[in-house]
Amino acid sequence: MTQFIATFVVFLLVIVAMSIGYIIKRKTIGGSCGGLGNVGIDKACDCPEPCDKRKKKMADAERAEKLQQNRII
Repeated sequence: MTQFIATFVVFLLVIVAMSIGYIIKRKTIGGSCGGLGNVGIDKACDCPEPCDKRKKKMADAERAEKLQQNRII
């Protein structure tokens, strides 16, 4: 039982340390490999043709960007 409590405390300390690091730096935790760009993947969905849901999301984002640009001008 003592070993379980010690392990739990160590994990808890690590989580608290990571939380404090995030609060201070405001930087998310990242992998050591540099992300998908390092392995040759341009986007998270590497499909040759986007699905209908993705096309709708892209069209909505483009429409919102145009509206935002019109408001600025």
